[in-house]
Amino acid sequence: MSRILIVEDEAIIRSALRRLLERHEHRVSEAGSVDEALALDPQGFDLVISDLRLPGDPGTALITRVAPVPVLIMTSYASMRSAVEALKLGAVDYVAKPFDHDELLETVSRVLHQRALQQGEPPDITAPGGERQPMIGNCPAMQTVYTRIRKTAPADVTVLIQGESGTGKELVARALHRQSKRAAAPLVCVNCAAIPETLIESELFGHEKGAFTGASAARTGLVEAADGGTLFLDEIGELPLDAQARLLRVLQEGEIRKIGSVETRHVDVRLIAATHRDLHALSRTGGFRLDLYYRLNVMQIDLPPLRDREDDILEIADALLKKACRRHEREGLKLSRAARRMIRDCPWPGNVRELENALERGVILAEGHLIHPDDLGLGPAPHGGAAAPAPPVPDDEPPASGGGDRADEEEEDLSLEDYFQHFVLEHQDQMSETELAQKLGISRKCLWERRQRLGIPRKKGPRRGTG
Repeated sequence: MSRILIVEDEAIIRSALRRLLERHEHRVSEAGSVDEALALDPQGFDLVISDLRLPGDPGTALITRVAPVPVLIMTSYASMRSAVEALKLGAVDYVAKPFDHDELLETVSRVLHQRALQQGEPPDITAPGGERQPMIGNCPAMQTVYTRIRKTAPADVTVLIQGESGTGKELVARALHRQSKRAAAPLVCVNCAAIPETLIESELFGHEKGAFTGASAARTGLVEAADGGTLFLDEIGELPLDAQARLLRVLQEGEIRKIGSVETRHVDVRLIAATHRDLHALSRTGGFRLDLYYRLNVMQIDLPPLRDREDDILEIADALLKKACRRHEREGLKLSRAARRMIRDCPWPGNVRELENALERGVILAEGHLIHPDDLGLGPAPHGGAAAPAPPVPDDEPPASGGGDRADEEEEDLSLEDYFQHFVLEHQDQMSETELAQKLGISRKCLWERRQRLGIPRKKGPRRGTG
């Protein structure tokens, strides 16, 4: 069990991050400033996760003070200057707030894995949240998926997983790895859409000291970190063309070359890629290399959207509800008949992720032992496939049926995704999409994808203030 120190002055984010990490079997301590962190003997931890901007000294002041313990820097700012400066000062990596749970857990897992390798310890290959989460459902489309996984996993070939966002592509990748001959080796997961374009090549292939401004030390890339195991590249359609060319060499020759190096290294990596885009169509417009597409598409697994899995929806909902009840210590909650009908009939454009968010809201907002349709926050009955579910109840709109402390309960249980939701809901009337993305430290595309996944409709013109 790894020991992690969180240094964050916002209590809501700090406690949400602590709960997230503790649910994945990490021991966590908290501090609100650099001075508080130093008082906790930070060199006794396996990892320090620190916000960049803190009262007093910045988070980067911890880098040299806690060495050789790695420091992962969090920043809410989109400026590449702050990210590069943190790396230049020796931060092991950085993450932009607000971040997805999965993205953060992947980064933490990778950093801890690399530290274990440096110390000569056997790496912890249990994936955060993934290995223990079985795939649910027995509809004909999923039976086809299971069959393809069972036949493909031992073959050690490249696999392309296709499906809409939120359908569980990473679960398929983990199942392929777990059932493969490489199961005892690491599985390294990378979301290509979550890494800035200017850093993706360094992140994947590594760099030598002095290779570019800010490269103050040599760095091992994620491809090399996955040597002997499996590399999962999610949203591979977002990979820049230069990085695509380097990846093609890995697949063709089994070789990588760090940025700034003249030497090549042999790597033995099984690649699993995933995308929600049509890569073949993208190649016709020059957005994706056709030769790379053919290298990736040795075996293809297509994941059905949730709306095409009518027989599975309620089974999935029951499993997700059970998990949410455990997280919030509300065991025994059930879905009312009306709520079950609504869940069965909803088109779920955000797929399983959207369903999981709705059930999380239901567990938080339910007054008695039953979760009713209003608790799910899905709004009126959907019409067509384009209707997006209503966002969580904003702070200025208390629920119509409930005591005055329900808003307090929501704030107490605020998750990292709620942080994103609250920020967007509070500022989208005053900011453009570009300004929102810049403040959140993400791209416009990533902002749009998170809106879709979390069910936050985009405002079209000034609409508030009139009721």
